[in-house]
Amino acid sequence: MATTNTSYVSFEAFVAGYLDDVHYELIDGELIDLEPTGLHEQVAGLINRKLNVAIDQLDLPWFIPMKCLIKPLGLNSAFRPDVVILDQTALANEPLWKTEPVITLGSSVKLVVEVVSTNWQNDYARKVEDYEALGIREYWIADYLGLGGKRYIGSSKQPVITIYELVDNVYQAHQFRETEQIISPTFPNLNLTAQQIFAAGHI
Repeated sequence: MATTNTSYVSFEAFVAGYLDDVHYELIDGELIDLEPTGLHEQVAGLINRKLNVAIDQLDLPWFIPMKCLIKPLGLNSAFRPDVVILDQTALANEPLWKTEPVITLGSSVKLVVEVVSTNWQNDYARKVEDYEALGIREYWIADYLGLGGKRYIGSSKQPVITIYELVDNVYQAHQFRETEQIISPTFPNLNLTAQQIFAAGHI
């Protein structure tokens, strides 16, 4: 991800002008170019498919929207997660949903996934804090290239899946590498390894 050279953009202006442009999100009034690559989209696509199957198997009233923005608490920002699972039964409480696909309440979100791009700091630092503050119960960071800083993924800089689980309103991190089975609090029977996700990021 990269910050574009542009003037300050309000949340309302971003929704009006960039809602359909999947290349951008908004952080503190700055347009952030997400710079999605084909490999990034392959990883996001695999995770999307696996989670959709899990939802269907459990016959839950949840879905993965084609496009969706998450508005953090009290901030002039709009995150565009790579994958987000919404609880359809909770959307009646969302003030913007009927007119725009914008989520403002953590209770509407069952799980959110960010696939790491070049600006990994946003996924590992900023979004961890903001998703935690919103009360989003589960947050995945899929770092298929091992781009994250050493304090987040260790000095080996290997590909890793970090899953944050909200426990007593604080995120607890669990990491998965190589052939380790992904353990998801939301989908305890999910049949997926870290390596399967990483393999999707190759041709």
